Amino acid sequence: MIYSSVISADLLQQHLADPAWRIVDCRFNLKAPDEGMSLYRMEHIPNAVYAHLERDLSAPVNKTSGRHPLPDVNPFKRKLGAWGITHNTQVAVYDDAAGSYAARLWWMLRWLGHEAVAILDGGFTAWKRQGLPTTAVVPHFNAVTFTGEPDIKMQVDSNTLERHLRESGICLVDVRDERRYLGLEEPIDRIAGHIPGAINIPWKTNIDDNSLFLTKAQLYDQYRNILCDTDGENIVFMCGSGVTACHSLAVLNYIGVSGARLYPGSWSEWITDPSRPVEKSKE
Repeated sequence: MIYSSVISADLLQQHLADPAWRIVDCRFNLKAPDEGMSLYRMEHIPNAVYAHLERDLSAPVNKTSGRHPLPDVNPFKRKLGAWGITHNTQVAVYDDAAGSYAARLWWMLRWLGHEAVAILDGGFTAWKRQGLPTTAVVPHFNAVTFTGEPDIKMQVDSNTLERHLRESGICLVDVRDERRYLGLEEPIDRIAGHIPGAINIPWKTNIDDNSLFLTKAQLYDQYRNILCDTDGENIVFMCGSGVTACHSLAVLNYIGVSGARLYPGSWSEWITDPSRPVEKSKE
């Protein structure tokens, strides 16, 4: 059996020493990029390796990219191999932000054809709350070869997105907080607003007050409108830089909806070209 969406802390605990499993700590802080690594070195789930959002899961920023462009494929596959991940490894990913960073690695593994990857429900916060074991010991695994190639059908670039929006061919969902979507505030990017035609379903509405995923019934109800109007392949998720949008992609997978795509560059890439349209609230 493989786990391909969400797993509980109790289930993960049963596999801490399982050689067929790998656990990846994805904790990160946009305002303090090395904080996650520091926290990992102090305490993490046993046998977890650490994935840095900017050094491991992103390429360097350039003048036409968003803040977290996808990394070059071959170096990323070598990194996965260095963590001991092969095509038949069950991977569990976690963070301390309700899965919003871990979901990036969840999506990237699936992008490379690796379906056996699941997000720890509630993350490190829930793990600690249950009193489950932690360690400061950094594991070392023998390097292996990770095989897999990107599935380009899982992503949309800026030019394709702009063309489809003109043709009304997709349902674009912006998962940022409502005030950022409306352009009423912008704490990160240099221009506020959203892409015309995008609707807003913030990723934080996927979780409850304890940072646990809502039930499948609740999640389906939340996305019911877009699922009734289109099929999964016509849905594209975006955020600020292609990270938290993956959380909502994971949710659709969790409730059994396949085919939705990611706009990896997201808002921070869209605004690098001044000719691209921007919409703001009139408030």
